[in-house]
Amino acid sequence: MRPESPRRRVAVIGAALDLGQGRRGVDMGPSAIRYGGLVPRLEALGHDVRDRGNVVVEGVETLDVGQPEARYLTSIMRYGERLADEMVRCVASDELPLVLGGDHSLAIGVLGGLARAHGDAPGGLLWLDAHGDLNVPGTSPSGNVHGMPLAAALGYAPDHFRSDAWPLPMVSERHTTLLGVRSLDPSERSLIRSSELYVATMPEIDRHGLERCLERAIARLGEAPWVHVSLDLDVVDPRIAPGVGTPVPGGIGFREAHLAMEMLHDAGMIGSLQVVEANPILDERNATGALAVELICSALGQRIL
Repeated sequence: MRPESPRRRVAVIGAALDLGQGRRGVDMGPSAIRYGGLVPRLEALGHDVRDRGNVVVEGVETLDVGQPEARYLTSIMRYGERLADEMVRCVASDELPLVLGGDHSLAIGVLGGLARAHGDAPGGLLWLDAHGDLNVPGTSPSGNVHGMPLAAALGYAPDHFRSDAWPLPMVSERHTTLLGVRSLDPSERSLIRSSELYVATMPEIDRHGLERCLERAIARLGEAPWVHVSLDLDVVDPRIAPGVGTPVPGGIGFREAHLAMEMLHDAGMIGSLQVVEANPILDERNATGALAVELICSALGQRIL
């Protein structure tokens, strides 16, 4: 039988950001997850939960799109600096940051703040996502920054993502794993092949099983000075998580997603967690928001027995 889950001080932070992608509505993702009963569910698990509210984008209708190869990048960077400050406050208060998104470009600020809070030391990262998010301005087919945050965190385009609010790189290649990937652009494939990243694609998960792939990821994470888990809900098959902006068929299933969260919890790997890309406009009766709550609870100790 597993040992009882330790109680944790959890800071819930809504990141109401939708500038990094092309479909409106993802800024309401934090509300959809909260509506699913997140805080009382975590409190029922014994955690001390403080909801810090949302970090919002001011005056979104009047913001300059900027260059087409990185739309709204200036505003996203400015937003990320505010989010980074929140991460620093959480770490200083010995709280587990739980960030609710919002689009995945928010990870620039989250990871930047965590790296700064941990003494500018590059950390470890588990990136659960259907996509690589390894584009940089100039390689992105869309110019949407939610396809660039992992590249930013790894320091691949410092001229674009440099800020006094964080160090670069934020995380290291050898301590970073992408899991559930099934949609990559040509430039991302080339980059991965020449890197130390471990990428568990869906075909690899099909061949070897999620448990084996995640065990390999956990071994890599265990060498890192700190660990962040980023859960993009489009890693799950869209039949289960329909409320995402960039769905890709053939994702991990309901039971696999819960197994991943449980294994990370049991390994003591989760120093911080973000759950992103829930879009209630595209959802069906808040199914994706409710799934997010269930997966967060599994990550923080919920068990059947």
